[in-house]
Amino acid sequence: MHFFGKILGAFCGFLFGGPVGALIGLFIGHRFDRAKTINQARRGGFNNYQRGANPAQQAEFFQAAFSVMGHVSKAKGKVTQEDIQLATIMMQRMQLNESQRQVAQEAFRKGKSASFPLRDVLNRVKEVASRRRDLMQFFLELQISAAFADGSIHPNERDVLHIVAEVLGFSAEQLERRLKMQEAAYRFQQGGGHGGYGGQYSGGGYQQQATSQDQLTAAYEILGVEASAEAKEIKRAYRKLMNEHHPDKLSAKGLPPEMLEVAKEKAQDIQNAYDVVKKERGFK
Repeated sequence: MHFFGKILGAFCGFLFGGPVGALIGLFIGHRFDRAKTINQARRGGFNNYQRGANPAQQAEFFQAAFSVMGHVSKAKGKVTQEDIQLATIMMQRMQLNESQRQVAQEAFRKGKSASFPLRDVLNRVKEVASRRRDLMQFFLELQISAAFADGSIHPNERDVLHIVAEVLGFSAEQLERRLKMQEAAYRFQQGGGHGGYGGQYSGGGYQQQATSQDQLTAAYEILGVEASAEAKEIKRAYRKLMNEHHPDKLSAKGLPPEMLEVAKEKAQDIQNAYDVVKKERGFK
């Protein structure tokens, strides 16, 4: 917290205008200190906040994510090879060491148990995330991607996702919108180099693939806008999504560092979809 501007402003104001001048100077100094604080936050505040994050809570968020992922995968009756592959891909994306991989695998196995306390775990996620909506949205979208591991969602998986959304504070409509966006991302990413947060991505690959009408339609759906939307609406939707999924912001709010790469890939999904639409529509 900064006080120098207030002190200097009040002092100079008093010299030139007495008590009234001191009040005016104090106000001006306060605005100066506030601007300085905001600038420092923009330059390095996210990293400072991250260093102050609670490692124990981050570890709990991490384990909960994999345990619920296991529960979602088991909902359709059995865990498929695609489910296991997705969990493995997630671990690879997070660049987990052997110890971390064992923790994630054990959490995934616990989630498959018929007695897994889903609602209790989700309520704890809300506490660990300090009810930060962006973090809880990341958690929900991670589970949606797990359900889409084989390219479709089983009715039982959808039921579990509705519970996840409900407990974390998202409406059924909001969940269905995110399911639609995830399905679009899956279609859009077919034929890429390797599986990412929402499917497949290989540097530059999206631009080369995104030439068909189907992929353009999927790009609009990823952004959550109609193909007939005006440029202004598309840009607004893109900025909103990027703001919600910005890796630095999620990291600042307590996202476990192991999951940062996954957040980056999700942001890249959004960016690539926007680039395709922007190129097709011809706006900057």
